[in-house]
Amino acid sequence: MNAEVRAQFPALSGTVHGRPLVYLDTAASALKARPVLDAERAFLETDYANVHRGVHTLSQRATDAFEAARETVRRHIGAARTDEVVFTSGATDGINLVAQAWGNAHVGPGDVVLVTRMEHHANLVPWQLLAERTGARLAVVGITESGELDGEDFQEKLKLHPKLVAFTAVSNVLGTVNDVVGWTRAARAAGACVLVDACQAIAHGGVHVTEWGADFVVFSAHKVYGPTGIGVLYGRAEVLADLQPWRGGGDMIDKVDLERGTTYAPPPFRFEAGTPHISGAIGLAAALDFFAGLGPAAVAAHEQRLLERATTGLSAIDGVRLIGTAAHRIGVVSFNLGAHHPYDVGTLLDARGIAVRTGHHCAQPLMDGWGLPGTVRASWGVYTTEEEVDALIDGVQRAARVLG
Repeated sequence: MNAEVRAQFPALSGTVHGRPLVYLDTAASALKARPVLDAERAFLETDYANVHRGVHTLSQRATDAFEAARETVRRHIGAARTDEVVFTSGATDGINLVAQAWGNAHVGPGDVVLVTRMEHHANLVPWQLLAERTGARLAVVGITESGELDGEDFQEKLKLHPKLVAFTAVSNVLGTVNDVVGWTRAARAAGACVLVDACQAIAHGGVHVTEWGADFVVFSAHKVYGPTGIGVLYGRAEVLADLQPWRGGGDMIDKVDLERGTTYAPPPFRFEAGTPHISGAIGLAAALDFFAGLGPAAVAAHEQRLLERATTGLSAIDGVRLIGTAAHRIGVVSFNLGAHHPYDVGTLLDARGIAVRTGHHCAQPLMDGWGLPGTVRASWGVYTTEEEVDALIDGVQRAARVLG
């Protein structure tokens, strides 16, 4: 990546506490690229109207742009059909949709839902709520000391014949890249439905739902340089067609009749009640096109160089403990500095203009496994430079001296 790429991100020209911003919190939310901002602004300024049902010109333009965005998503994730792409408010919304619409219909007393200790809370709590509603129970796959999913434990848990297996493609805390194809194949062979959380994968290695073979895949636009408040649920066409809606409202109906009841639109509209985030969908499409134009292979190589630099530099600092050392990782480093609370380290880094994430990263069961209250997490993207990684290393060295 180069200066031309960085120039596409206006936020990077800003300062924090009088210092140039060093943004190392991409795993939480990536900065927004200028083509994304321009696409949303152009729509809002010149073509804004509500989508579907309108016969006037602006509504038709808005509808065309919204559905073109759906086609762009389909193409980028390798789905076979556009009706397999459901727009949501984010990955959390998509998981809850599946937990309600699929889970309520297919999971009952005594059934097993299999998750992993690596999951973000968004891929844990909806399944806990489902288990409470239905009398099902959660089974959990453990992780190894290096921060990888325990394959032997997974195979053992599959003997419980879970109704659903839900797991992340890439850990948001550790950066661990999981074997989505292998795990999905094993889970489906055991008779399970499979949901994959692709929030980190979408901008780190990409998503190909046909190759993966999962029944459901979710991700959020803001992880791939797009807007907040918009995401995608991919569902295999035959699975979505069998689901009843979980929210009612406008645009998801076929016919509403007070005497005879309501019939519903086909997927994906059945699951998109109410006015959608139109500009967000357009921004997401622009973000995916922007990312693809950079070349996923070039992005991955760039991130790996930074990962090696960060790992080497941080490891050399007295008191630093790296959390998670899997062989296959994306550009995420979690660490602690001695017994000092992550918040203290993060505050000192912020004073130098360095933005990192501190805490449990919505993954308390993962932290509990290591007996930690949290970590400092640095994560980067297409705009991150070697100099910024060096600034992190220098900042942690200075924090070590200040905290003693």
